[in-house]
Amino acid sequence: MNELAAGFKALADPTRLRLLNLLRHGELCVCDLMEALDVPQPKVSRHLSFLKKEQWVSGRRAGKWMHYKLSTPRQTVLIKVMDVLQEHLGDSETARWDEARLRQHLKTKLTGHCG
Repeated sequence: MNELAAGFKALADPTRLRLLNLLRHGELCVCDLMEALDVPQPKVSRHLSFLKKEQWVSGRRAGKWMHYKLSTPRQTVLIKVMDVLQEHLGDSETARWDEARLRQHLKTKLTGHCG
């Protein structure tokens, strides 16, 4: 039960839900997420670390930058929650705004270049 509660606790923050929404579209660098959410790197990294600990996301290092993507949670019920989140996270106005900012950022970003 504690593991299940921790998995749900990871979802109990608007910034973490916004991050999960953006990661529905594939792997993204922390710099991409910073631009889309208009928040500083320490805040993005702190929330991603929390999500990673509960296996909502996984990460890989590329130079000095981390890239994250959605992962598969440990608990069966959380896997079902992930399915629902992927289907409905993009429904809010905030989510649509974040996605538009991300698209704009990715259009202007130098290919493969962060920072």
